[in-house]
Amino acid sequence: MPKRPIVIIHGYSDKGESFRGWRDILVRRLGYDESQVHICSYRSLTNEISIKDIAEGFDRALRLQTSLKDGQAFDAIVHSTGMLVIRAWLTQYGAAQAPLRNLIALAPATFGSPLAHKGRSFIGSVFKGDKNLLSPDFMEAGDEVLYGLELGSRFTWDLAHRDLFGDAPFYGPTKRTPFVFVFCGTKAYGGIRKLINEPGTDGTVRWAGTPLNSRKFVLDLTERRREAKAPRAKTEPFRNVDIDFIPIEGKDHGSIVKDPGDLLIELVEKALAVDSAASFEQYMKDARKRTRAALESLTPYQQFVIRAVDERGDPIPDWNLQFFVGDKHKQRWKEFAVDVHVFARDKSLRCFHVKLDDLGDLTTGTFMLKIIATTGTDFVTYYGAGSEMLNVAPGTPGKRWDAQIELRNRIDDETTLFHPFTTTLIEIVLNREPMPLDYTLPNEVTRWLVD
Repeated sequence: MPKRPIVIIHGYSDKGESFRGWRDILVRRLGYDESQVHICSYRSLTNEISIKDIAEGFDRALRLQTSLKDGQAFDAIVHSTGMLVIRAWLTQYGAAQAPLRNLIALAPATFGSPLAHKGRSFIGSVFKGDKNLLSPDFMEAGDEVLYGLELGSRFTWDLAHRDLFGDAPFYGPTKRTPFVFVFCGTKAYGGIRKLINEPGTDGTVRWAGTPLNSRKFVLDLTERRREAKAPRAKTEPFRNVDIDFIPIEGKDHGSIVKDPGDLLIELVEKALAVDSAASFEQYMKDARKRTRAALESLTPYQQFVIRAVDERGDPIPDWNLQFFVGDKHKQRWKEFAVDVHVFARDKSLRCFHVKLDDLGDLTTGTFMLKIIATTGTDFVTYYGAGSEMLNVAPGTPGKRWDAQIELRNRIDDETTLFHPFTTTLIEIVLNREPMPLDYTLPNEVTRWLVD
């Protein structure tokens, strides 16, 4: 079978030249003609350029490639931020352009990176900023791209709702959706770069934040939910194939590109040959078997991206969660530690990184969430249906609501809450109401004038 053209997209603060090694591998070892390999290079260190801009620029560049005209199918290899570029392109332009058949994702920033918010700092500009003294973008580190890459960003939240939880599938075993293969190294950085390493990462991206086998739950605590006598927790439809990450032992975020090794090259070669649901299933079975030891050597982490909104859909910026595990019958609960990041531009979004080993037996355990929310004013409050509001100390402005909600690992008959090496989205919905909550009393926000 003739080989399809292949497009390569690099990551943040990188250039297409970094993929010349992969181009040589494709040509010399995998039998591609040089004219079939197209290496994309884009600007990411200009503060005004966003990932959406890059995706649109990619679409224009793609249409100018003579070998990809007239709807010709192609494959893609992406690294890091390149995954967000190709996903943004697919959701905006992909359906109308040449079909993407097989997508190879190397250490993809599918749900961002824990380093992104650090890149906007002065130190980040020094290390990553544009170093061209004659450039108008000198010392810029690409603020808009970094906001999109930030953990719990609104960009990745909205993107997931289009391509992972939308009405139509974007990935899977159909003629119009690509097969996706996600690879990530098991090793963090060495040398001086180890100073930026965080647990559960390849130095730049979290293992749990790379694959596409995500799930979403809605925890609806509003009056309308109670009145409808509906369960407080519901599972959003899961329309994608189970695309988990394939660990590549001994590789970090950089070496997976610069020094991929024979195993990864062989796995990529076989992935590019997948052309049916049956061959994809067999491929994943074989790849998991070959990398099982590498996977079992990793500490299991899960990432949760949680957004709090009111019944109108407006964001709740001042809220927090505490996680507990224990025995509900004996009322013994132990708070377990999480690494939490608040998205800078929309504080209704939080990203939690959970070490699953700290939770004990995930098959039978009971877990408790303590939710705290406040409006910052005495005139309006948030609350969950059937809960009690707790007034803060006298003299402190505002009222806060907090409640404890017990959850088991199994949300319903088919869906479980905890899955290692995945990202789970949770939307919490609360009521926002004028005070007092007693409808028989006049509220403090809107009242009749009495002479």
